[in-house]
Amino acid sequence: MSKFRYMLRIAIVCIAALLLGASFSAGQEYTRPWLAPKQAVTEGMSTINTRATSPASARTRHQAASPRTDRHAMANSKQHHLVLQVNTNDPAAMNLTLNNAMNVTQYYKDVGDKVKIEVIAFGPGLHMFREDTSPVKARIETMALSTPEVSFKACGNTQENMRKAENKDIPIIPQAEVVKSGVVRVMELEEQGWTYVKP
Repeated sequence: MSKFRYMLRIAIVCIAALLLGASFSAGQEYTRPWLAPKQAVTEGMSTINTRATSPASARTRHQAASPRTDRHAMANSKQHHLVLQVNTNDPAAMNLTLNNAMNVTQYYKDVGDKVKIEVIAFGPGLHMFREDTSPVKARIETMALSTPEVSFKACGNTQENMRKAENKDIPIIPQAEVVKSGVVRVMELEEQGWTYVKP
């Protein structure tokens, strides 16, 4: 009888051990889901990091910074200078000069650079700026309002010579400034590095 009890106890111990082992294994299976939130967080952080370094995000950051870049580019834009000479009483040449001034101004606006242009008239070209004889007076009035980059200079020597020849005052349009000598003005601007063009 005692031997039977001894064997029964061993059997119970073995069964208990098996049950404990099975419970331990099942416990391991049930504890694994506790890792899932950490994995989800890790995966979420990985997704966030991927998005943060994606090309689209880089473009967004670049676009956000672009206004500063544009202002920096404007601050560092080049300054260009052009002097245009008119010394003939030819309406076609006068209009060509104004066309050149408008085209150059628009070009540098498009590329983000600054430009200053002076149209200088002397000799027979002074008719371009004469109030009583200018064939382009209306056009100059419009340009003076819309294109401040372009200024107009009239030769004082020519104005005086015309006054003597015609025996009357020579009125100059208000958009043009009278300088002592148109030729000297061209020379001085060239010496300052301005580009000289005679249309």
